[in-house]
Amino acid sequence: MDNPLYLYDLEYKKYKNVIGVDEAGRGPLAGPVVAAAVILKEYTEELDGINDSKKLTEKKREKLYDIIMKNFYVAVGVSTVEEIDKLNILNADFLAMRRALKDLKNIKKDKEYIVLVDGNLKIKEYIGKQLPIVKGDGKSLSIAAASIIAKVTRDRLMKDLATIYPDYSFEKHKGYGTKVHIEAIKNKGAIEGVHRKVFLRKILEEKEEKQKEGQLTILD
Repeated sequence: MDNPLYLYDLEYKKYKNVIGVDEAGRGPLAGPVVAAAVILKEYTEELDGINDSKKLTEKKREKLYDIIMKNFYVAVGVSTVEEIDKLNILNADFLAMRRALKDLKNIKKDKEYIVLVDGNLKIKEYIGKQLPIVKGDGKSLSIAAASIIAKVTRDRLMKDLATIYPDYSFEKHKGYGTKVHIEAIKNKGAIEGVHRKVFLRKILEEKEEKQKEGQLTILD
């Protein structure tokens, strides 16, 4: 029981249920934002490998995903590209978190909770006890577990999109603004419902100019 991330969560056990919440996909140019909410069932040593998802390899995250699904109550919330464009990324992020929390509480029915959320902001419009924790995915076992679930879930969604739109290499960059991705957008256009228009204003403006010249088409 010397896992510092688990010991951190124990400090909040007076609330009975400690919920860890984190998201993945705030920064990419494409794809949804995904949030996860988790509650530990019972601590075991196989959870010792859990850490901030950004510090783990993809292979390690995939392995831990199965371990977390076995040892935690887990729920996932998603905000679509359309919601990101309409609400802005921060509000869409909060929406995904609230969806995950709602589903989790339907799975683990109890009245006593505290939500530990990664970052420096409370979840907007969430009614309940919550505490934002800066760099929480490296401090709290529950937040770290949520970060892995969110990251793996989103990566899998982007890999699915890669099979539909193979020319964009979503399986490699997962929608982030890499040079390869930006070049694909400039050359082939933005994909409706996949690319975040609000994130692509400058690129889309360049694209529209080229469209007027008959050099580029937008994919439907």
